[in-house]
Amino acid sequence: MLKKITILLEMIKFKLTIFAMPFAFMGAFLAARGVPDIRTILLVILAMVGARTCAMGFNRIVDAKFDGANPRTAERAIPAGAVSSLEAWGMVTGAGLLFFLAAWALNPLTLKLAPFALGLTLFYSLTKRFTSFCHLILGVALAFSPLGGWVAVQGSLVTFPWALSAGVLLWVAGFDTVYACLDADFDRKAGLHSLPSRLGARNAFRLAVAFHVVALLLFALTGVQAELNYFYFVGVFLAAAALLYQHWIVNPNDLSRIKGSFFSMNGFISLALFAATWLALFTENL
Repeated sequence: MLKKITILLEMIKFKLTIFAMPFAFMGAFLAARGVPDIRTILLVILAMVGARTCAMGFNRIVDAKFDGANPRTAERAIPAGAVSSLEAWGMVTGAGLLFFLAAWALNPLTLKLAPFALGLTLFYSLTKRFTSFCHLILGVALAFSPLGGWVAVQGSLVTFPWALSAGVLLWVAGFDTVYACLDADFDRKAGLHSLPSRLGARNAFRLAVAFHVVALLLFALTGVQAELNYFYFVGVFLAAAALLYQHWIVNPNDLSRIKGSFFSMNGFISLALFAATWLALFTENL
């Protein structure tokens, strides 16, 4: 059983929950103008874990045929036979229930928004079949993270800094566009859609840079909207440096370091922005 659970968690890259979780905390901390109560923090964690696990498990199920045909992903758990569809569906169902239970325990508005947030993340898994803008749809899905964190605390959307969700949307769309370059040739052959398969890697990289530049501007605007002090803007600067490094070490002619860039730099960016937000809120009344 332990081995099977380990395989399931590896299948959905559970450790990469770190990408979205800090933005959910950003929303929650901004709504509370500090650290929320421990009950809210725990429920936000459960909701985020449930939503991401459900969405990633669903993605692996519906893409199993394509994963098996793609040399890069053929060893994933379902096409490799390490996990059955029934086991994967059990995980997806359990994670979905966990998400809705956490949303119900938070407040009425969180529960009302829950079907839209989870439905959008599930819908994303199907979008490569018909649109090259799938990366933006993933961005919209993850943009619910800070919004959900805010609503978990406030129970309303009044004064929510929308620039934060818009920044997350474009940040995600940018790095997902870059990552999709790994499968551009396969996607063309399989009839799947992505910006790299449609525009070519070089133009896709240029568009990703544009997404990231605007995302940084929106993250900076978030600090203005939320009236955060200079500590927050240090975090934005660190995020900008990480994005610059990411685009420096990965280019259309050399994708060899894309996985290291994807996993390490994006985790650093989300953590840096959250830490800067917490520090700005902690010091605002000192």
